[in-house]
Amino acid sequence: MKDNKRAVRLKLYQNMVNYKKSTSFQLKESYPLPPYSTVIGMVHSLCDYKEYKEMDISIQGKYHSKVNDLYTRYEFKNGMRYDEKRHQLKVGDYGVSRGISTVELLTDVELLIHIIPEDQSLIEEIENAFIYPREYPSLGRREDLVTIEEVKVVDILEKELQKDIELDERFTAYIPLDMVEESIVIGGVDGISSPGTRYRITKDYELVNYGSAKSPKIFRAWNNIDVLYSSKITAVEEESILKDMDNNIIFKA
Repeated sequence: MKDNKRAVRLKLYQNMVNYKKSTSFQLKESYPLPPYSTVIGMVHSLCDYKEYKEMDISIQGKYHSKVNDLYTRYEFKNGMRYDEKRHQLKVGDYGVSRGISTVELLTDVELLIHIIPEDQSLIEEIENAFIYPREYPSLGRREDLVTIEEVKVVDILEKELQKDIELDERFTAYIPLDMVEESIVIGGVDGISSPGTRYRITKDYELVNYGSAKSPKIFRAWNNIDVLYSSKITAVEEESILKDMDNNIIFKA
């Protein structure tokens, strides 16, 4: 990014939250940080956008522990008629089963998020949406409310580093894999180079018709970002890195 841009930087807190992995069912597992698509969805909801606004996101944060909780689970099969011996609920002529299942919750979550809209004229609008939210914001499930601790517009700088910059040792981050492969950032624990967990994190999608013009079958084709989830990360001296004016590293994707 040759031209300096600005970002809306958020510091958020959540008491208990689940950032559900789409592939988990019996146990609703949680990602350790919210996916890009989840953050983008929150921004669009608070700004009341009716169409997608291009933006890059950087996500850092930490949580204290994990706990499991129970929730009510509803199951139904397309076209299955109601059977009083099998189903607990009747919807029209169809049956729905109701039971319990388990959800994984992260506790005491702290997040540092940078929102970088492609259209920089949206900066003030996004800032105001978080300073004066039109409804109480949530991130994750609908009930996972957010406490907004700071909203700040920051300048983004891209410079060759004169010395190493270390990520806050308490924090983890989603680091786009190309930044690791190009050795722009490195990590190390007990002699292991760039330790962490690889994820494919959803960001945005396109609506694709897999049917015909007369009989459309519309599905979401997701754009996934390959990231390394890690901590104890260092931005390397003599490499160009994005950071904000308070020296926070930005891992934009």
